[in-house]
Amino acid sequence: MADRAIFQDFVVARSDRLLRTAYLLTHDWATAEDLLQESLAKAWFAWPGIDEPEAYVRRVLVTTYTSWWRRRWRSRELLSGDLPDEPARDDAGRREELWEAVGRLPAKQRAVIVLRFYEDLPVAEVARLLGCQEGTVKSQTAKALAKLRVDESIVKELHR
Repeated sequence: MADRAIFQDFVVARSDRLLRTAYLLTHDWATAEDLLQESLAKAWFAWPGIDEPEAYVRRVLVTTYTSWWRRRWRSRELLSGDLPDEPARDDAGRREELWEAVGRLPAKQRAVIVLRFYEDLPVAEVARLLGCQEGTVKSQTAKALAKLRVDESIVKELHR
């Protein structure tokens, strides 16, 4: 019973921040809620052995998101057709363009960008959460930023 109460207290105290992380990964509130719920369910089963609950759940969020993204990527339909002319964008529109570009990154690169720049975590913490070396985090960050720099939707927006 004590574990259950501690888990409930953790969920109440940290869900908002963890949901924000899930949203930053998925860019969809409903999917983010599903991702957080699945991650918390996984954490519940491992709860007695978890030393750092928030870090553990954050890692489960990232690995679950990555597996979802891989499944979706393999079965994704490719849409085609002419896009309508777009009106001039304000700052919110530019942010949306950036989000869409981040959404096109491979799952691990997207996770690194979210954890490094939106969650403002240091390289060492991101490496620990993702279960990789700091050099991998740095190289994935560099690759992701390089892709974002040449993404046509962002480059086009900058030159308007």
